[in-house]
Amino acid sequence: MSTKITSIQNRYEKSAKINQITESIAVPEQKIHLKGLIGSSLSFVTQALFSKTENPMLLILDDKEASAYYLNDLEQLINDQDVLFYPGSYRNPYQLEDTDNANILLRAEVLNRINSRKKPALIVTYPEALFEKVVTKKELDKNTLKVSVGDQISIDFINEVLFEYEFKRVDFITEPGEFSVRGGIIDVFSFSNDYPYRIEFFGNEVESIRSFDVETQLSVEKQKKINIIPNVENKFFAENRESFLEYIHPKTTILIHNTEGLFSKLDKFFEKAGVAFDKLSKEIKHSEPEALYLNQASFIKKALDFSIVELGNKAIFRTKKTFEFH
Repeated sequence: MSTKITSIQNRYEKSAKINQITESIAVPEQKIHLKGLIGSSLSFVTQALFSKTENPMLLILDDKEASAYYLNDLEQLINDQDVLFYPGSYRNPYQLEDTDNANILLRAEVLNRINSRKKPALIVTYPEALFEKVVTKKELDKNTLKVSVGDQISIDFINEVLFEYEFKRVDFITEPGEFSVRGGIIDVFSFSNDYPYRIEFFGNEVESIRSFDVETQLSVEKQKKINIIPNVENKFFAENRESFLEYIHPKTTILIHNTEGLFSKLDKFFEKAGVAFDKLSKEIKHSEPEALYLNQASFIKKALDFSIVELGNKAIFRTKKTFEFH
């Protein structure tokens, strides 16, 4: 990172205003308004607040393009391990076949990080992604296969579990949701990791686990324990879903770039889901829109439990304090 950027970061981190905002958001359920943040000043303020608080953050931007722009900024200012992208998984409600595997992997990675109790992360997202409800923590935990080096576990058992999770057995894996078995080795591409895992057995004991590159087949990193997660958008999970706000840590600070736009988009998407639901075949039972999707009212009801920082020109929540930037 350039000296100039580091110097700007230091100025933000040491500013009295950032200290006041940090103290404000430490109060549970606090609602504040930051005015005048444009361009990368939003990235510097978000980074400074994230570095000064021990808690996770959720940054909600206007759309996917804006999210990608700020994600790139924040990965440069913080790092790409602690800044995560939470995208939408498909284009149209009730068209699960239209899902994007790369986005499902990113969503699962975020859910896995929240579940793993690792260091708090800064999650960047947008309205379409929040509109889709997620598998419940309990359900995901129940359907996560945990494997550690030294475990006594048979290849047949893992084979059975992966079939149950609707993983596809292939000769050579190339994408999430696939696995292959060769002698005492299982290669599996979980929906929560950028690289697949190679699990080597000695009899019924897990001898080693490592992630590897699909293209080169070379090892990337040795692992002591891994979580193998199925497709979190699978119909298999459709019955038990909850809002992403139910999933995140209660101490998460939510930063919203355009609250009015977020509310209006959630209702627009929900209305679209209702129209799609009415057109579905009545011969097959489908979950109602309320079970799968989030509208404005449900978002507000849950959001009130969190500390919220509004970043637009106008605050929609009843804010206690306003901080102006120039």
